[in-house]
Amino acid sequence: MFKKLAAETLGLSDIGTIVAPANYDKVDADDYLFHEDGEKIFFLIKSKKDEYCFTNLALIHVDGDSAVSSKRVVKRYEYADHKVANVVIQTAGTIDLDVELKFSLQGAAEFLINVNKNCLEGLKDIYKALIAINRIQKKEEIALNNAYHSLELLKSMYKIGNVESEEEIVKHFNAAFSSLNVTILDRCNKRNFSDVFEKYIRA
Repeated sequence: MFKKLAAETLGLSDIGTIVAPANYDKVDADDYLFHEDGEKIFFLIKSKKDEYCFTNLALIHVDGDSAVSSKRVVKRYEYADHKVANVVIQTAGTIDLDVELKFSLQGAAEFLINVNKNCLEGLKDIYKALIAINRIQKKEEIALNNAYHSLELLKSMYKIGNVESEEEIVKHFNAAFSSLNVTILDRCNKRNFSDVFEKYIRA
């Protein structure tokens, strides 16, 4: 108990390590995955207080009050709902015990994760994966804006007074609505980033 309190006081309890894939089934975060939907862990950092679980669909943060408390709060951040941004690694100085991974999930939270400096090589993998996700999301944002602009152009082409019948109005509306839904939900809103993690995360 006294060792735990000392570590908490000195801030050492917050230094995390990278969990090996063979041990993913032993962490708390695994209990909150949507295994039924094909969700899987690709990278996981664990400290005395917290777990940061990067899956193909979301970041799951098992947030602990302190190193000496068993209370945990599970927070889920879907990549499709929160763009990854401001990804930074700060390497260790001569006397530092840790390196830092910083990033934000827009509209949700900012993260500063301290990791044992011996884990730097592994941390570079998640850094690359998060940067790659950020690039994809930026492209999707441009494509989505183009889709809305195209819809405005399409709207200006069709005037209700020029359409022959009510059936024609319904047909044009349904076609435009269906096309826009496909663009927004499928083509411009990537939910599953398995391909990105498989490319950059070395097992």
